[in-house]
Amino acid sequence: MTQQIEKPGEEDWARIEAQRKWVRGHFTPEAQHKYSDVQEKLRLLQTILDAGWIERHETVKLQCLGITFGDALAQEVGMEWVVVSEGHERDPALRYPGTTVILFPLTMISKRIERGETVVVSELFTGMIDLVREMARDPEYQRH
Repeated sequence: MTQQIEKPGEEDWARIEAQRKWVRGHFTPEAQHKYSDVQEKLRLLQTILDAGWIERHETVKLQCLGITFGDALAQEVGMEWVVVSEGHERDPALRYPGTTVILFPLTMISKRIERGETVVVSELFTGMIDLVREMARDPEYQRH
């Protein structure tokens, strides 16, 4: 099957926003503005994980963390949200503009937690940023 990459539609944005809202809701109402700051997003994700507020079998909640992680990546390196479709599946992803570099942040945290790994959000974030920047410089990933 062929993958199709497109801009998110109205339903896609609604799903992404609902997942964002779940994470943002862990801030007190008067502190929800902090969601606009990359470091605050990362701190909140680490707090949720460290506090054990999500069990490793709660995939939907863990994937909400992935959307926030994706928001932080997008904000830090200028990536854009897209939707990758293959067959009947549509998954949110991040694309580095002008390249074929695509990341799937939705499951970056959930897969690790489900495997029983300890996630250090700041290390994962730094590693992903380094990877994206390295790939974006590689001529193999330049869009022709």
